[in-house]
Amino acid sequence: MTSSEQRFIRELEVFRTEAQSGAQFLYGYLTLNSILSENKKALKAVNKTPLFWNTTMGALQTAFFIVLGRIFDQRSTHNIDRLLKLAQENIGIFSKEVLADRKRQDSSNADEWLDDYLKTSYEPTSKEFRDLRRKVKDYRNLYEANYRDIRHKIYAHKEVSEAEEVQKLFSKTNIRELQKIFVFINALYEALWQLLYNGRKPDLRPMRYSVKRMVRDRKPDWQSQSAQEIMVGEIDDFLKILAGNV
Repeated sequence: MTSSEQRFIRELEVFRTEAQSGAQFLYGYLTLNSILSENKKALKAVNKTPLFWNTTMGALQTAFFIVLGRIFDQRSTHNIDRLLKLAQENIGIFSKEVLADRKRQDSSNADEWLDDYLKTSYEPTSKEFRDLRRKVKDYRNLYEANYRDIRHKIYAHKEVSEAEEVQKLFSKTNIRELQKIFVFINALYEALWQLLYNGRKPDLRPMRYSVKRMVRDRKPDWQSQSAQEIMVGEIDDFLKILAGNV
């Protein structure tokens, strides 16, 4: 394995932990709010320990804003632009030849099926990564316009404390927009992982982002689920157990 490949794999893994943890923090916060607004028994149980739950909600909110900064701030050591730039500058790691080497490492009988597999595998172009970076720029612009000051001036540093100033910053936020940002981040990770390990053309596949829909239409445990779907499902299960013990 080349040093370039190793560097990209390390950066991709860091990006995975950021993308998934950010989605877990955001959807943990949103799911608790959503279910407790409708499940009166669960709310009654939660209200028996208000300090704990207010602390939990505050921690989740702080966490997803901090993660947003680490992902989009270009001064951050590990950020989304660094990852894509590394991929673009070392595009050879996505060649069929290098993919074949990775498959041989993972399968003892790879040579029996590898030739046919490589016929349909995809080799990206620099333009493709430029297009992905343009999409990232659109989302980074949203972050910088609506969320960066909250992250920097409230959560990372206490530069703003007056209620009116805090409210002014939060007035720019939009829950659906935040959901779509984290869904995009996780879809990008999945696309890059599939390209690297399976030779699939990058495809930012749609992911569910509505909490209510995830609760209503739960996927079975055996079916592949995103980080946010797992978080929503586990909180739904936990609050049902909590409500049953009231």
